[in-house]
Amino acid sequence: MRLWPGKVESYVLARTSAGVGGALALLGSVALLIDFVDNSRNVGTRAEVSFAELLGLTLMKTPQTILVLLPFVFLFGTLAAFVSLNRRSELIAMRAAGVSAWRFIFPAASVAFVVGLLTATALNPLAAMLNARFEQSRAGLLEGYSAAAPKQIWLRQGDSRNEMIIRAKAYDQQNGMVRLEGVSLFLYTRDDHGALQFSRRVEADEARLNAGFWRLKGVREATPGAGSIRSESLSIPSTLDSQAALERFTTPEAIAFWRLPQAIAQTEAAGFSATAYKIRLWQLLATPLMFMAMSVLAAAFSLRLMRLGGLAGLAISGVALGFAFFFFNQLCGALGKAGTLPPPLAAAAPPLLALLAGLTLLCYTEDG
Repeated sequence: MRLWPGKVESYVLARTSAGVGGALALLGSVALLIDFVDNSRNVGTRAEVSFAELLGLTLMKTPQTILVLLPFVFLFGTLAAFVSLNRRSELIAMRAAGVSAWRFIFPAASVAFVVGLLTATALNPLAAMLNARFEQSRAGLLEGYSAAAPKQIWLRQGDSRNEMIIRAKAYDQQNGMVRLEGVSLFLYTRDDHGALQFSRRVEADEARLNAGFWRLKGVREATPGAGSIRSESLSIPSTLDSQAALERFTTPEAIAFWRLPQAIAQTEAAGFSATAYKIRLWQLLATPLMFMAMSVLAAAFSLRLMRLGGLAGLAISGVALGFAFFFFNQLCGALGKAGTLPPPLAAAAPPLLALLAGLTLLCYTEDG
């Protein structure tokens, strides 16, 4: 098998790229429209927002939505490209000339794999950054609206000797700086046996996270068996940075690929379960395999000769099977988060099964 595509492979690759590009434009436009309507309903009806501001919010949110739809982009785009080649009898001419289906499917699958790598390592961090800006802009526009501020924020930080649980009534962020309001801090120390012992409670009107410490204002501090102490300000060491603290308020899907290992380590160090973050990390690592599987699956379902009939039904079956694998991927992710499946298996099983299904059908179609 050639590693560098020849003229036939290059032509098929160009047609496939055009199909994938068309599918991306179509699904991206639909996602943009849906996000714009959603922002108009949730933000436009609660604040004075111009059309340009709504459009800006939508453009920051839509990339994250498009990343979710990318498997369907490769499924629909590759399917449309190969069905078009089949209807124009170009695939028949290629195969009659002795060109194996493996030769013109392999380049398309390889490009899908490379795009998957770029999606996980470059596009995902960019989309996460834009999504964070969307959340900041949305919070700024909805400032003062009662439904905009989340209630009962909980954080946890600690090390081998100390642990602190933080509860706040609300939070906001400005230039990446975390500020909590109505704060209660419960501080514990570990004894020689590793057991937690309550040491003190601190109440504060406001807490700001600086580099390496929390800066509290309007402080009331109490220890077991002693009275409370009031002070204007107090500093307490912190093992969190602003980025890590902000990530505690977001879903794992909103954290960039390169930040996930650190988020996992910090979450486990604080005593929380990091299963959801591990699932997300393994799903991103499996993204190239998922794109490749969708490309192979779409191509395999579109190779049936036109004169035999049933190509439309077979293409529809390919789309249905692609949707089935997508929902199976969601199911495996849910089972992984529940602890039923190990994270690597929950993330890798759906794309592996999709790829094996496509290769099996391709072997049956091509080699009998």
